[in-house]
Amino acid sequence: MHVKKGDKVKVITGKDKGKTGVILAAYPKKNRVLVEGVNIVKKHSKPSQDNPQGGIISLEAPIHVSNVMPLDPKTGEPTRIGYKVVDGKKVRVAKKSGTVLDK
Repeated sequence: MHVKKGDKVKVITGKDKGKTGVILAAYPKKNRVLVEGVNIVKKHSKPSQDNPQGGIISLEAPIHVSNVMPLDPKTGEPTRIGYKVVDGKKVRVAKKSGTVLDK
């Protein structure tokens, strides 16, 4: 997967095209990511100990990883990802500016 938890991404296709957000969770086996404020769905919940009122809750649903692009830290534009070996470690590099994305 070209993105990780905590990355800033932009949605490039789908109903939320153009929105940006931070990845809250990544599901590599399913090729999906959970992005903050993107793909909001309504979920009906029964009253429980956590939510005694019950009702309809809005929450984010996962979207396919191919629908998001990481943002370049230098320019703030969507960029593709390349890989380099730096000090014996494989790191992700933004193709547009050459900035290393991994800390």
